[in-house]
Amino acid sequence: CVSVTVLAIAAGAGVVSPPIVLGAIGFTSAGIAAGSYAASWMSAAAIANGGGVAAGSVFSLLQSAGMAGLSGAATAAVGSVGGAVGFLAALI
Repeated sequence: CVSVTVLAIAAGAGVVSPPIVLGAIGFTSAGIAAGSYAASWMSAAAIANGGGVAAGSVFSLLQSAGMAGLSGAATAAVGSVGGAVGFLAALI
Protein backbone atom coordinates (compact mmCIF):
# COMPACT_ATOMS: atom_id res chain seq x y z
CA CYS A 1 0.00 0.00 0.00
CA VAL A 2 2.84 2.39 0.84
CA SER A 3 4.62 1.52 -2.43
CA VAL A 4 1.54 2.38 -4.48
CA THR A 5 1.13 5.68 -2.64
CA VAL A 6 4.79 6.61 -3.15
CA LEU A 7 4.54 5.58 -6.81
CA ALA A 8 1.49 7.81 -7.34
CA ILE A 9 3.05 10.77 -5.57
CA ALA A 10 6.32 10.46 -7.50
CA ALA A 11 4.53 10.14 -10.84
CA GLY A 12 2.41 13.19 -10.03
CA ALA A 13 5.46 15.17 -9.01
CA GLY A 14 7.17 14.12 -12.24
CA VAL A 15 4.32 15.64 -14.24
CA VAL A 16 3.78 18.79 -12.16
CA SER A 17 7.35 19.83 -11.33
CA PRO A 18 9.02 20.35 -14.77
CA PRO A 19 7.22 23.63 -15.59
CA ILE A 20 7.95 24.91 -12.08
CA VAL A 21 11.62 23.94 -12.24
CA LEU A 22 12.06 25.32 -15.77
CA GLY A 23 10.58 28.65 -14.71
CA ALA A 24 12.71 28.76 -11.56
CA ILE A 25 15.95 28.41 -13.51
CA GLY A 26 14.93 30.98 -16.12
CA PHE A 27 13.19 29.16 -18.98
CA THR A 28 9.90 31.08 -19.11
CA SER A 29 7.05 31.37 -21.61
CA ALA A 30 8.32 34.87 -22.41
CA GLY A 31 11.87 33.69 -23.11
CA ILE A 32 15.03 33.54 -21.03
CA ALA A 33 14.74 35.50 -17.77
CA ALA A 34 17.46 38.15 -17.37
CA GLY A 35 20.02 37.36 -14.68
CA SER A 36 18.92 33.74 -14.35
CA TYR A 37 20.86 30.50 -14.52
CA ALA A 38 19.44 30.00 -18.02
CA ALA A 39 20.79 33.41 -19.08
CA SER A 40 24.28 32.50 -17.85
CA TRP A 41 24.08 29.14 -19.62
CA MET A 42 22.90 30.80 -22.84
CA SER A 43 25.78 33.27 -22.70
CA ALA A 44 28.33 30.49 -22.22
CA ALA A 45 26.79 28.42 -25.02
CA ALA A 46 26.79 31.38 -27.39
CA ILE A 47 30.44 32.14 -26.65
CA ALA A 48 31.40 28.48 -27.15
CA ASN A 49 29.47 28.24 -30.44
CA GLY A 50 30.63 31.46 -32.05
CA GLY A 51 27.67 33.64 -31.18
CA GLY A 52 24.64 31.35 -31.24
CA VAL A 53 23.05 28.46 -29.43
CA ALA A 54 23.04 25.20 -31.39
CA ALA A 55 19.65 23.98 -32.62
CA GLY A 56 18.72 20.66 -31.03
CA SER A 57 21.00 21.24 -28.03
CA VAL A 58 19.82 20.54 -24.48
CA PHE A 59 19.56 24.28 -23.96
CA SER A 60 17.31 24.78 -26.97
CA LEU A 61 15.10 21.84 -25.97
CA LEU A 62 14.67 23.24 -22.45
CA GLN A 63 13.84 26.66 -23.87
CA SER A 64 11.20 25.11 -26.11
CA ALA A 65 9.72 23.28 -23.13
CA GLY A 66 9.78 26.48 -21.08
CA MET A 67 7.98 28.47 -23.78
CA ALA A 68 5.47 25.91 -25.07
CA GLY A 69 5.26 23.36 -22.27
CA LEU A 70 5.88 19.64 -22.60
CA SER A 71 4.16 17.56 -25.25
CA GLY A 72 1.84 14.74 -24.23
CA ALA A 73 4.54 12.16 -24.94
CA ALA A 74 7.12 14.10 -22.93
CA THR A 75 4.68 14.48 -20.03
CA ALA A 76 4.01 10.74 -20.08
CA ALA A 77 7.74 9.98 -20.15
CA VAL A 78 8.50 12.33 -17.26
CA GLY A 79 5.60 10.90 -15.24
CA SER A 80 6.81 7.36 -15.90
CA VAL A 81 10.34 8.20 -14.80
CA GLY A 82 8.96 9.88 -11.67
CA GLY A 83 6.86 6.81 -10.92
CA ALA A 84 9.83 4.49 -11.41
CA VAL A 85 12.01 6.59 -9.11
CA GLY A 86 9.25 6.61 -6.49
CA PHE A 87 8.85 2.85 -6.75
CA LEU A 88 12.59 2.30 -6.32
CA ALA A 89 12.65 4.71 -3.38
CA ALA A 90 9.81 2.78 -1.74
CA LEU A 91 11.82 -0.43 -2.00
CA ILE A 92 14.73 1.04 -0.05
